[in-house]
Amino acid sequence: MTKLTVETDNNWTKKKIRDAIHTEIELLRKATQRTQVKLQDFENEHGKFNRNSFYGKVDDLILVEWEGELETLKRLQEKLKSLEDITFEYK
Repeated sequence: MTKLTVETDNNWTKKKIRDAIHTEIELLRKATQRTQVKLQDFENEHGKFNRNSFYGKVDDLILVEWEGELETLKRLQEKLKSLEDITFEYK
């Protein structure tokens, strides 16, 4: 959990900080959804991902792309969780 403490009596500033974080959360959610769609499309075409079962059956470039999407999804989810766990404290 992350606690963000903002010391200001300016409501506009408080709102802008909160809005900026929420905007980033929405962008990360959309990017996560797009990546999940790419992974689902791959599974629909090739079956559930298993590197060993694809070796020699699927082009290496496709495997690299697939693994890249998996890594991208993992990182997006980590960033999203980090921002979603922020609690705000105003002083």
